[in-house]
Amino acid sequence: MRRTLLVYLVSLAAFFGPFTQTLYSPLLPELANKLQTSQDAVNLSIAIYPIFFACMQLVYGPLLDRYGRRKMLLIGFMFYVCATIGVALSDTVTQLIIFRALQAIGVAVGSVAAITIIGDLFEGKKRGRSMGIYQMLVALGPGLGPVVGGIVGQHYGVDHLFWLLFAVSLSFWLILFLGLPETWTPRVNGGQFRLRQMTAVLNHRIGLAIVVLGSVQYAVFYTLLVLLPNILIEGYDLTPSGMGWLFMPISVCIVIGSMIGGRLQEYVEAKKSLLLLAVFNMMSILLFVVTASLSISILAISLAIFGLTLGLSLPVQITILADEMPNHRASATGVYNFFRYVWMTIGPIAGTSFYRFGYKIEFLVFVLIFVVVLFFMYSRFFGRTKESRSMEA
Repeated sequence: MRRTLLVYLVSLAAFFGPFTQTLYSPLLPELANKLQTSQDAVNLSIAIYPIFFACMQLVYGPLLDRYGRRKMLLIGFMFYVCATIGVALSDTVTQLIIFRALQAIGVAVGSVAAITIIGDLFEGKKRGRSMGIYQMLVALGPGLGPVVGGIVGQHYGVDHLFWLLFAVSLSFWLILFLGLPETWTPRVNGGQFRLRQMTAVLNHRIGLAIVVLGSVQYAVFYTLLVLLPNILIEGYDLTPSGMGWLFMPISVCIVIGSMIGGRLQEYVEAKKSLLLLAVFNMMSILLFVVTASLSISILAISLAIFGLTLGLSLPVQITILADEMPNHRASATGVYNFFRYVWMTIGPIAGTSFYRFGYKIEFLVFVLIFVVVLFFMYSRFFGRTKESRSMEA
């Protein structure tokens, strides 16, 4: 199979994770009625998913480095396929929550495996472009999930939605089984499965900076997604359908930015471009704070700029991480994803708690945190190391 097709194949494996997370969000009331339970109980089946998804990033990273990419991707994805059967057959909310957790445990392998396999297949400029394809498909997942779930659920019901997901995921597993080669070689073998593999990225000069940046960006991004409906209701008294359209600029521009960001690395040195893009992303948050209350059109533009600058930076981050840690590529990716997904959860919780002080104050605090992160990145990317200073002395 051609390498470009392999990029799309493994990126689709990663796509299933965020896609499954939000798939039945529009059908929560119908699902609560079907299971004869409360809305809060059904909501828990959504909330529990990212917790297990994040934790499994740490597990799959060392396993991929130790036992190979193909084997672990096939095992993890088949676990997800089987858990999807459990979701479809669930007739109590407890069963639904359990099988949703099992879904997350299985499908989490996709995001780690995709970045790792792309890192195995490509180097230099081609790696950056391929990371852009990966990030584009991952960015499509959370936005496309509710659209597909709403359409299928409205016409065929929530039960048929889960069985359709099973059929599609099983078909995709068969394609992986037939078409995915092993890209792991002894050259990138991380050795035996040891706990220190999972912390290597945090001890790495560049790796830690990438993890910190990704964590802050995801905290801001998902806090914005959670608070945006309240901001729109209080400021503009929009209907639910009207609010839905305001989410489009972020999703579309993240996809566009991801594609451009992958290609941008062919022309600009990765570390310099990432620092500059992080500055622009920080400025877009400040722009949102200043302009959000002026008009709907200006608000939409500020959201689009935020999504574009975020999307531009994401493929650069994972490319640098793959370049800097080739011997523990999967483990580093797992740790990176783990912290991003954890802060994807912590950010909105904190944002909701402090919303009473006003969203502008909250996002100004994010701007200040971002400024500190930028200085930290600069020192890590371009500051002199102890070794270089000792050599100069």
